[in-house]
Amino acid sequence: MAKREPVTQAVRALRAAGVAFDGYPYDYQQGGTAEFAAQLGVDEHAVIKTLILEDDAHKPLVMLMHGDREVATGLLAKAIGAKRVQPCAPRVADRHSGYQVGGTSPFGTRHAMPVYCERSITNLPQIYINGGKRGYIVRLASSDLLWVLRPTLVDAAQPGA
Repeated sequence: MAKREPVTQAVRALRAAGVAFDGYPYDYQQGGTAEFAAQLGVDEHAVIKTLILEDDAHKPLVMLMHGDREVATGLLAKAIGAKRVQPCAPRVADRHSGYQVGGTSPFGTRHAMPVYCERSITNLPQIYINGGKRGYIVRLASSDLLWVLRPTLVDAAQPGA
């Protein structure tokens, strides 16, 4: 029996914006983007992870990064004019986003936060990104991600990755 697609805050936000997307329910397991990419047979580079981080003043922010890359927090901090940037504790991230870690979407977050996006994501015609629930990914045009979120583009991928 096929998994039923959820109607999350992210789905509501995408629908309200008139964005075309396809949903992909999958069997959630630890492993993040690599697990989804393996289950669906897609390139992990096109699977975008949504990370909730905080700056040195403990102000939260959203960072979008390729699934097969890591964020160089020093590069990100420099790009945004902060002394440092670090991941939020899971409970703190959940509180800021309104989503559970492993199911965090940049769309429809509980609190408005600045959104930063790895610049090279814009080179991908289509991306896969969390749809607001563990075990649910949506595919959409990267141009729609840019249009809806209006992120600041940064070069913050870990060098050599």
